[in-house]
Amino acid sequence: MTPLRRSLSLRAATALVAGAIVAQCTPAQAESVVKLPAALVDPAVNAKRATAVLAGGCFWGVEGVFSNVKGVISVESGYHGGSAATAKYELTHDGKSGHAEAVRIVYDPSQVSYGSLLRILFSVIADPTLKNRQGPDTGPQYRAAIVPLDASQRQVATAYLSQIGGGKYFAKPLVVPVEAYKRFYPAEANHQDFMRRNPKNGYILRWDAPKLAALKRLYPDMVRAKPAP
Repeated sequence: MTPLRRSLSLRAATALVAGAIVAQCTPAQAESVVKLPAALVDPAVNAKRATAVLAGGCFWGVEGVFSNVKGVISVESGYHGGSAATAKYELTHDGKSGHAEAVRIVYDPSQVSYGSLLRILFSVIADPTLKNRQGPDTGPQYRAAIVPLDASQRQVATAYLSQIGGGKYFAKPLVVPVEAYKRFYPAEANHQDFMRRNPKNGYILRWDAPKLAALKRLYPDMVRAKPAP
């Protein structure tokens, strides 16, 4: 069986199991969330647009949550960390490509800061104490990672990890890497906007819809009226 089919089979199996249990799970029960503090180091950015690259497990849910954040202009699923030759879904799932499933977020810094994006990432999307896995998905392609695009973002990232790591919000040490930016490769069209287009998908219902519900519950003032494209 190819890596692609193994990966799709895993998600298909997860979807079948999810269909049996989702009726018994409330959003709060389905996902463990942590309401984290605002970033103490989060300088203002004097620009109408800025870009962030972040990884937090399967990009379906990462994109789905961030597209509902006020100030986010667009979110695109893709791959970061490897080469152009392996920036394809079927070539990333042996864990050897170097890529992580990631998202590229274009946002308005006057409405949402880089530190706020990190706060959301680690509050409701990704567990920063897990290495090379999130939810049911395992392997380095599912790692949580921060990919700063400039010195200011790197400063915010390292400071925030230190802040929440030292704040006893998590029972285990944080293992999130701050990675050097290489190049972001957009994912295939069928992966873009997957959560909005497939709200009844079993994987989405079990693993990603609870994250969006947690965003709305914990940070209602940060939620858009309609998802960004």
